[in-house]
Amino acid sequence: MTKNNSKVQALYDHCNNTFTPSTSPSPQASQSICSLLDTLGPADVGLKEELSDDDLEHGNFGINQLDRAERRAQPITYLEVYKCHSSTMCIFCLPTSAVFPLHNHPEMTVFSKVLYGSVHVKAYDWVEPAQIQETKGPSSFPVRLAKLSADKVLTAPCEATVLYPKSGGNLHCLTAVTPCAVLDILSPPYREEPGRKYSYYHDYPYSTFSAGNRAFIETPDGKEEDYAWLAAIETPDDLNICDGKYAGPAIEL
Repeated sequence: MTKNNSKVQALYDHCNNTFTPSTSPSPQASQSICSLLDTLGPADVGLKEELSDDDLEHGNFGINQLDRAERRAQPITYLEVYKCHSSTMCIFCLPTSAVFPLHNHPEMTVFSKVLYGSVHVKAYDWVEPAQIQETKGPSSFPVRLAKLSADKVLTAPCEATVLYPKSGGNLHCLTAVTPCAVLDILSPPYREEPGRKYSYYHDYPYSTFSAGNRAFIETPDGKEEDYAWLAAIETPDDLNICDGKYAGPAIEL
């Protein structure tokens, strides 16, 4: 049998030799995975880079404003490249203005690579030890303090990023600035087990629930605008994700 020498196969082989279900990869291993991810482009995983909104508006394609609005209403497409006991590799394709709401990655390390387009990333890490408050009112709910880790736009080609269980922006929200595709490697994969709770969140400015509780702001590494209170919410009704078919090189597991 001919050996699969694709870039995505090499990435899988490296991840399979690196990840274990119970430990995070070392900094050296993480850098090695990021270096491999940085060599990937859309064609390496069977994708064709989508046209930008400017191309659609100004090119000779006969696209009108109604078509553009319909384009923005398209769902996020999920492509699973592989899934095994220690990791998952998948691709999210987002149309312009699509939002993947703020969510967590409990006890997970996640490598991300923007394959094409631009995506805005807003990410937080929990403040430790945990600072939790009960809000007041007829429908009170708990909020937990988090610190902003990233608030930026990533545009391909750009370097891969990595988040860890307690650092690097473990809770993040993605908003498509243009049509974009993001490849993720998650270890361990999402699965239900004790101690791992998957949640979506709404973030509130620090000042919303912080009257009379500003002692931590005296720490030297933070400003008030760097913090937010996060409240766990149900899966947003408008989150629309559909399954697509991965069309890149097959993975030999």
